Amino acid sequence: MVLGLAGGYGAAVLVAAARSYCDAAWEPQHRFSFTVVEWPGMEALFLVAAVAAWAASRRLTAGLPIAWRGIVPAVLVLLTLAVLADGCFALMGTPSGYHGDSGLCPSSNVPPWWPSWLPA
Repeated sequence: MVLGLAGGYGAAVLVAAARSYCDAAWEPQHRFSFTVVEWPGMEALFLVAAVAAWAASRRLTAGLPIAWRGIVPAVLVLLTLAVLADGCFALMGTPSGYHGDSGLCPSSNVPPWWPSWLPA
């Protein structure tokens, strides 16, 4: 549960950093919408995803040795949260077609500090 909440917070911070850096969808009304709607939604999504991944992996590893029953669920939860964070960044952090006013980002609104090997 803690990993889900921490993952949601990390994804929200990443989305906010990208939007503020590119100044895309970061006007006061968009910041309010992000704080009231999108951020709690991401937290809930990450929490549900972490609990679901943990429960599914615990059921799948029921017959394995005890060491694997601790390692596999943790790895699957972390992998699920990492993929979900990248998806949230790609969908919400880089609003396509929204003209960024900062001049620091290309038209795709992907900040230059985002690693090129990660999809966005």
